Amino acid sequence: MAGEAGETPGDAAAEGAGSRGAAEAVEAVFREERGLLLASLARRFGDLDLAEEVTSEAVEAALRHWPAEGVPARPGAWLLTTARRKAVDRLRRDQAYAARLAVLQADAERDEALAPPPDAAGAGELPDERLQLFFTCAHPALAAEDRTALTLRCLAGLTTPEVARAFLVPTATMAQRIVRAKKKIREARIPFRVPGPDELPERLPGVLQVVYSVFTEGYAASSGPRLQRLDLAEEAVRLARILHRLLPAEREAAGLLALLLLVHARRDARTGREGEPVLLEEQDRGRWDRAMIEEGRDLVVRALTGGPAGPYGVQAAVAALHDEAADVESTDWAQIVALYDVLLALTPSPVVAVNRAVAVAMRDGPGAGLALLDALAGEPRLRAYPPYAVARGDLLTRLGREGEAAVAYREALEATGTEPERAALRRKLGE
Repeated sequence: MAGEAGETPGDAAAEGAGSRGAAEAVEAVFREERGLLLASLARRFGDLDLAEEVTSEAVEAALRHWPAEGVPARPGAWLLTTARRKAVDRLRRDQAYAARLAVLQADAERDEALAPPPDAAGAGELPDERLQLFFTCAHPALAAEDRTALTLRCLAGLTTPEVARAFLVPTATMAQRIVRAKKKIREARIPFRVPGPDELPERLPGVLQVVYSVFTEGYAASSGPRLQRLDLAEEAVRLARILHRLLPAEREAAGLLALLLLVHARRDARTGREGEPVLLEEQDRGRWDRAMIEEGRDLVVRALTGGPAGPYGVQAAVAALHDEAADVESTDWAQIVALYDVLLALTPSPVVAVNRAVAVAMRDGPGAGLALLDALAGEPRLRAYPPYAVARGDLLTRLGREGEAAVAYREALEATGTEPERAALRRKLGE
C-alpha cells in the first residue's frame, strides 16, 4: 500500500516524472556532447576502446545522480570529469594497460609539442577535439570501409548494429570491422591530432569523402526497402556542419556542406506516397526546403571565392542551379554543362561523365546526350552503375527507340538494389 510505504501516488508520479526528465536530459546531453566527450578522452588517453567504455560509465553515473541532485550547469564538463576519473581508476587497476597507454600518451605529447597551439577553450568548457577524431577515423592507414564505419560509430554516435544496418552487413561483421580499425590505430600508434599545414591538403579530402559517403548512402540507398535513408543523410549533414565550423577557412569544407544542404533540401519531394522515386522534373518544388537552399547558396559563394574551385564546391554550384530554377525547362543547362566540364578536369570520373551527358541532352537534345553515353559503353565501372542504364533508357525513349530502351531498363533492373527503384523500372518496362 502507498500509505504503508510513506509514499502517496502523487509522490510516486512526481518521482517517476523526475526520473524521466533526468533520463531525457542525459539523452539530450549525450546526443549533443558524445562526440566532444569521446574525442577529448581519446586524445587524453590514446585509446578509443577505453574512451568509449568510460563515456558509457559516465552516462550511467549521470542517470544515477542527476535525478536526485539535478542536472549540473555544465553537464558536458560533468561527464568529462567523471569519465576521466573512471579512466584513471581503471589504469591504476591494470598496470599492463597503463604501461601501453603511457607509450601512446608520450607519442601524443610529442605530437602536441610539435603542433601549433590550438585556440584555448573557455574556463570549465569541454574542449572541442572532434577534429582530431575526424582525422584519426579517416586516416589513410585504415581501409576505406573501416574509415566510414568508425566515423559513424565514434563521431555520429551510431551503435554497432545501426552502423551494420547502414552498410547492410551482419552486426558481427561490422563489429569486426570496427575492432579491426581500433586495433590498427592502437598498434600503428596513429596519433590523435590534426595534421599540420603541410599535411592538411593531402589528408582533408579523405575526411570529406567519408562524410560524403555517409550522405550518398542516405540520399540513395544501395539496397533495401527504401529509396532514402534520411537518418544517415541528416547525420552526414550534421557531421559536415561540425567540419565546417572547425575548419572555417577550408573552402572545400564549405563546399561539402553546401552540396549536402542543397541536395537534402529536396528530400520531401523525392519520393511519392508509396515511397516510389519522383524524378527531378516531376517534383513539387514547393516542398523543397527553402531555408536550407538559402543557406547552401551562401556557402557556395564562400566555396567558390578566393581561388580555384574544388570538386565539392563545383558540385554544390550545380545543385544550386537546380534549386534556383522554377522548373526543368528554365534551368540553366548551359551553365551546368560548363560546371561539369570543370568537374571532369578536377576529378575525371565516368560517373561525372554520365551526369554531364544528361545535362548535354537537356541543352542540345536527347541525340547529343545519347552519343556521349554510348561513348562510355566500354567503361567497366558503369556496368554495375544503374543510373547509366536508366539514363540511356530515358534518352532512347525520348527518341522513340522503345525496344532499345527496354533493353537498357532491364540492364538497370538487374543492377538496382532498392525495391522502390526496381518497382519504378518495372513500370517503365510495362509502359
